[in-house]
Amino acid sequence: MTADTAELDLTLKRTFGYGTFRPLQREICEATLAGKDVFALLPTGGGKSLCFQLPALVRDGLTVVVSPLIALMKDQVDQLQASGVAATFLNSTLDADEARSRLSGLHRGQYRLLYAAPERLMLEGWVENLKKWNVACLAIDEAHCVSEWGHDFRPEYRQLAKLRAALPGVPVMALTATATERVRVDIVSHLKLREPEVFVASFNRPNLTYRVVPKDQPLKQIIDFVRKRESESGIIYCASRATAERVADSLAGRGFSAKPYHAGLDATERGRNQEAFLRDDTRIICATIAFGMGINKPNVRWIIHHDLPKNIEGYYQETGRAGRDGLPGDCLLLFSAGDIAKQTHFLDEITNPQEQQIARAQLRKIVHYAENSSCRRAELLEYFGETFPLDNCGACDNCAEPRETYDGTLVAQKFLSCVYRIAQNSRFSVGMNHLTEVLTGADTEKIRRWGHDRLTTYGIGKDLGRSAWAAVGRELMRLGYLAIAEGEFATLELTEAGMNVLRTRQPITLTKPMDLPKARSRTPARREGDIVCDEILFERLRTLRKQLADERRVPAYIVFGDTTLRAMAHHYPASLAEMEGIPGLGEKKRAEFGEIFANEIAEYLKTNSRVAFD
Repeated sequence: MTADTAELDLTLKRTFGYGTFRPLQREICEATLAGKDVFALLPTGGGKSLCFQLPALVRDGLTVVVSPLIALMKDQVDQLQASGVAATFLNSTLDADEARSRLSGLHRGQYRLLYAAPERLMLEGWVENLKKWNVACLAIDEAHCVSEWGHDFRPEYRQLAKLRAALPGVPVMALTATATERVRVDIVSHLKLREPEVFVASFNRPNLTYRVVPKDQPLKQIIDFVRKRESESGIIYCASRATAERVADSLAGRGFSAKPYHAGLDATERGRNQEAFLRDDTRIICATIAFGMGINKPNVRWIIHHDLPKNIEGYYQETGRAGRDGLPGDCLLLFSAGDIAKQTHFLDEITNPQEQQIARAQLRKIVHYAENSSCRRAELLEYFGETFPLDNCGACDNCAEPRETYDGTLVAQKFLSCVYRIAQNSRFSVGMNHLTEVLTGADTEKIRRWGHDRLTTYGIGKDLGRSAWAAVGRELMRLGYLAIAEGEFATLELTEAGMNVLRTRQPITLTKPMDLPKARSRTPARREGDIVCDEILFERLRTLRKQLADERRVPAYIVFGDTTLRAMAHHYPASLAEMEGIPGLGEKKRAEFGEIFANEIAEYLKTNSRVAFD
């Protein structure tokens, strides 16, 4: 072990207050300290930031962190400075004097970490600056932005490869929380990583529960949900700015602490609402997907998707903003067939055929996730190429309360026969909408023009509505009896297995759709990551933390995270000496806050007895 790596444990404990690493953190730190390029894929909440922050403190030189969002830079620098780390950022929020002051500090070598956007690093003169500043590592956060197959493609990220030529001896670290195999290959290629050490952690977030319920009076559903969680922070994701505004106004009108966040608000109001959320002055943010990517707020306890997300990567990353501190988090998706139609309409407006094809495939996968009756955790992990080892996760709606099945042989035969007859009669295949129109006996111009009103399958499905037939068709796709035909249009064709079903009339079992009387709003029993504690003391410590944070004009989690407070409310450390071993209590924070919290606990114990926890 080198001197650098031997310091990792000591610095982890002394600066950040943790006695152990999370999975793969140590290996990633050691690889970059050995001068190797690194590709690291760790889930949201898996501790990506520490993988470049910790090495920056145990080696000489400057670590340059490429970050796509201004909010993320400020957030991480605030947290580092609170732990006694010399870190700074440069972006458009700084006035000229402040920017010059920070540049001067960089020239003097007084910082260990610099956060900057990719566009800034490409400005004229910046390569010369970097060469003077003894750069020891280039860490590229949110590296999936480099790939057009990623869910947040940013062309300027591709320019970062130029830094490889400008700083040939500097190791590069690319980090992301979401990337399929295809995106991973893109990242390594576009950033010109040299024989990188590759680290891929499990995508499983065991402390999160996942639920999908039919969308019906969504505002009422949301109010019922948040009413049970009024003291907790949460994010409601909406597909449009108008919906985000409407939901925020409706919640605020009923006494909930809620604000909107979207690109249509002016920068001042947007920043004010975000700051209020970070400081726990506002509990609920109703947002478009513009919100959250750069937010490191660890105590978000729940996420609601008011509308269907565009893809699984986005859904996974958005739900991943709950429970970043390792404590339990709840994720609720409100789903309706109407959302599929809305998203499909948006896709029709994409002019680039390849982009449209990618978007359609991504939409099919998130619809598959929403409608599927199997374990949601297993579904998410399978998308990212990982197998969940258990039959039942115990922490999603489908595992906690499995859906009923029924004999779907007849409806399957009707649907598959309709696909077969249309292809046989017309020599071409059609999409889901047209199939459901034929099955329900619709009178449309296309049906008449193509003669599909003369097919034996025309109108044989009038007993079900079009949305019900579409759901049957999507389940037959999931079961492998139907597939999307190759080509520009998303048409359906029989697979070999589907043809075999028609020939043999084998029994088919289908899953009943989610129904409102059994909307399964109960939270699954298993709560991974929970720290049992004295809840009254925890609330008292939260109040104290808020007071200290407000005095310093920083978010509460900059003082301490909920994990630290819950550990205090479990162990009752009533003196500074008893604070030893409380997670998140590094030397600087212990010196600044340890005695204040110990005194608060001692005061509490004068009139309250300790609770004995198992």
